[in-house]
Amino acid sequence: MGVRYFAGAAAAAGVEEEGVELPAGATLADLVARVGASRGADLRRVLAACSFLVDGVGAGPGDVLAAGAVVDVLPPFAGG
Repeated sequence: MGVRYFAGAAAAAGVEEEGVELPAGATLADLVARVGASRGADLRRVLAACSFLVDGVGAGPGDVLAAGAVVDVLPPFAGG
């Protein structure tokens, strides 16, 4: 599956996007744990405050990810 990081999440991850392999039935929480473990403490801190879209739709930790899904990692944005 594809993971796209935006703004501060991209800075913390050190990449703007990456492919991640997860077993069938994996959840968004599984993905967050995997990328947090592989990319380090800075990204883990940012992930705790992020919102997530899966294939363009808001998603929560328990949502199961379909094979080939694209997950957007959106940190809080300031401004208005």
